[in-house]
Amino acid sequence: MLNCSEILRRGMMTKKAVLINDLSGLGKCSLTAAISVLSVMGIQACPMPTAVLTSQTGFESFYCNDCTDKLDYYTSEWKKLGFQPDGIYTGFLSSEKQVDKILSFIDSFETDDTLVLVDPVLGDGGRTYSLYTETLGKKMKKLVSVADVITPNLTECCILCDTDYSELIKNADSPDFLDTVAELAKKLLKLYKVKTVIVTGIEHKISDEVTKINNLIATDDEVFCVSCEKTGGSYSGTGDLFASVVFSGLLRGDSLKDTVNLAVKFIQTSLCETVKLGIHRNEGIEFEKHLKMLL
Repeated sequence: MLNCSEILRRGMMTKKAVLINDLSGLGKCSLTAAISVLSVMGIQACPMPTAVLTSQTGFESFYCNDCTDKLDYYTSEWKKLGFQPDGIYTGFLSSEKQVDKILSFIDSFETDDTLVLVDPVLGDGGRTYSLYTETLGKKMKKLVSVADVITPNLTECCILCDTDYSELIKNADSPDFLDTVAELAKKLLKLYKVKTVIVTGIEHKISDEVTKINNLIATDDEVFCVSCEKTGGSYSGTGDLFASVVFSGLLRGDSLKDTVNLAVKFIQTSLCETVKLGIHRNEGIEFEKHLKMLL
């Protein structure tokens, strides 16, 4: 049994979170983005790279060193050390084999107090990514089912719900489109028994001049949206930054609504500067000087 001084000491310690994602040398995404956010928000980042790349895969040329055969060492070595993370956040996983290893890792380290966030990286814009297979999709559904929070984009939401994206998107400009997405989010809550679903980056045209980017949040108690005006196009790493802010905010005790609002404000501010500077989408967004917003 812990004595009072030990309980107090642990309560004052910096929380530790495992980040399971790839590491890219160029292109500000995945672990590069996540480690920065967690550190600024007062969380110790414990990276577990699924792959190491010279640059993110949007660049015309890159080298990828797959780390699948190294993942089990993290489980065995960290268990020897008695490591107990406060949170686990999973991002890009390149194969069904990796998903199996991460499921085993979570089973080994998760407790009732561990926050698990899964960003089910499967596709975007109505298309699955090049590494996607039906088996990977099925395994990702298993991974989602052990999460507390999931952050799919609209394409990934449709995959997880077995819904036809092309049919759904036909009504994207209708006034009740977000109500339709809300029904999908509530379906995910029931299907996978997660506590929170955040469907990210939902474009909804308000007028000929204005398109909103919506993030729809669903829990058993409420459904709400946090929105901003669309700025520029699609940039590498924005989903990683969003999930990282939400994960960190929840870990440090912020409310769900406050942390999603913070994530949207942070990314919107960074995007505005990125567009102004004319930076290519593959390079990611200019977020570094705006990290102070997350303190």
